[in-house]
Amino acid sequence: MAKKPTPDFETTLKELEEIVGRLEAGDLPLEDALNEFETAIKLVQQGQERLQKAEQRIQILLNKDDNSPLADYP
Repeated sequence: MAKKPTPDFETTLKELEEIVGRLEAGDLPLEDALNEFETAIKLVQQGQERLQKAEQRIQILLNKDDNSPLADYP
């Protein structure tokens, strides 16, 4: 089974903002609100991971040290 590609940061942020809007509206049934919240938590984690990878990449580029370890960036 192929894994779905992770959406880019901007797409993740937009989806998160849409979920927050639906939750703030307050008209979702409890189970739907919980599902939306669970999805939002996963999106936040994806966003944090992307930001951490970007920060690592920036640090490597700024260090310009030939001995700095390089990591694969999808």
